[in-house]
Amino acid sequence: MTLLFTKMHGLGNDFVVIDATSIDFQPDPTLLARLASRRIGVGCDQILVIDPPPADEPDVDFGYRIFNADGSEVGQCGNGARCLARYVQEHGLSEKDSLRIRTRTRTLELIQLEDGRVRVNMGVPRFDPQDIPMLAQARELRYTLPLEAGQARSFGAVSVGNPHVVFAVEHVDSAPVVELGQTLQENPMFPERVNVGFAHFLDPGHVRLRVYERGAGETLACGSGACAAVVIGQLWGELGVDVNVRVNGGELDIEWHGEGEPVWMTGPAETVFEGTIEWRS
Repeated sequence: MTLLFTKMHGLGNDFVVIDATSIDFQPDPTLLARLASRRIGVGCDQILVIDPPPADEPDVDFGYRIFNADGSEVGQCGNGARCLARYVQEHGLSEKDSLRIRTRTRTLELIQLEDGRVRVNMGVPRFDPQDIPMLAQARELRYTLPLEAGQARSFGAVSVGNPHVVFAVEHVDSAPVVELGQTLQENPMFPERVNVGFAHFLDPGHVRLRVYERGAGETLACGSGACAAVVIGQLWGELGVDVNVRVNGGELDIEWHGEGEPVWMTGPAETVFEGTIEWRS
């Protein structure tokens, strides 16, 4: 069939968005990976699918599926959620300024702001190892990752709908983002792989961040990664409640009032172009 799509991005974290509210879209990992290819497809970090709301959740406006560039499905994408809100508004799928959408792992609230940005309730962070998921005996403020030659690195771990680890670094530009990010995808400590953040805590209100995303590699921005970095930084005593996170693609504003409270993320979303592609379902 001929499939309509929209190319969008949030701070350079780019997506192919598919409206499946009125079609039967059957994702195939091989075809998704081809679609995401920057050489033989449209090219993107993730593919976002907008579905009708779940029948058993009357307070939800849309379903939301997220697929990485390698075709694997994941449960969260913060930059993608903002793009979904922008897509819904631009295509007249809803007249609401506030939406509730359901991912594989949680329900998100999206609020359109007057300045064009989108504010997202990313949900309550989870820290127990089985919720991340991560193989560890008990929750720790800092975990230790053994490396070669007797070396080790400490990190924080959290789920914000997907698994994240955060390393504190002094210089993000020279951090081993790709090397360590790739290594951790094969570490048995993380049975569903993991997103790996490298954060420089500049002061209580500012962070510089780079993230290696599972299934996609390093991206220009990672919304859930920004949330994870702020949560871990606050637990470590490095950050306050309201934090500006600077990534290579731009800036996000993150707000977190502590354990048991949701993380709020605010940032832009942009449409790039629309097109069609032949899809073998």
